[in-house]
Amino acid sequence: MSAAKKAGVIYILTNPSFPDYVKIGYATNIENRLKQLNRSECIPFAFRVYATYDVSTPLQDKELHSLIDRLNPDLRAIDTFDGKTRTKEFYAMTKEDAYALLESIAKLSGTMDKLQRLTPEGHEIADEEVAAEIQEEAKERKAPFSFIKCGIPMGAEVVLQNHPEVVAVVKDDRQIEYQGKAYSLSALAQKIMQTTYPLQGPVHWLYQGRKLRDIRVEREEAGLYE
Repeated sequence: MSAAKKAGVIYILTNPSFPDYVKIGYATNIENRLKQLNRSECIPFAFRVYATYDVSTPLQDKELHSLIDRLNPDLRAIDTFDGKTRTKEFYAMTKEDAYALLESIAKLSGTMDKLQRLTPEGHEIADEEVAAEIQEEAKERKAPFSFIKCGIPMGAEVVLQNHPEVVAVVKDDRQIEYQGKAYSLSALAQKIMQTTYPLQGPVHWLYQGRKLRDIRVEREEAGLYE
């Protein structure tokens, strides 16, 4: 293969399972690489390609790794397992910052035509939204939503977003009542929306046309959520 021909790609991968990291590596076939990575059932969401940069010789990603390490050695994920240090292809940086590095290299070398940023597909966007909700849900569990702190009285009606026919009544500081049964905001939203993943309840319920989450944030900023 001549040097002018494509040998493979340097890739930037993202995964909603760990949004604070990107994976930067090399592959001769990016589709096969994705299949390898996504075989594992230990990761909730699949890897997806954010950008690729065509290269003419193998393993040019190592040079990029070295460049990043020189710029900031704390970005790379490194751990110790069984007494051995493992250096990963994961970096604590945004996908935009990772892309900017490749873009700078492409501009300096006059190879912008080799750089491609991909547009997320529908299911990828949905996965990212779900992952974000799960993270927010985890935060919510640490600081549960309170109707009282939000100034919402017992007996008030809340409506499920995009489901105007689903109207629940505030039962106590934490629960709502629907069709004679008590639920948490998250549990009832999950039941009505028929999802298998946890939802952040305050994102999906409205009080007087406003999301409960927005009401909470407003009161927190005003020092009233106490």
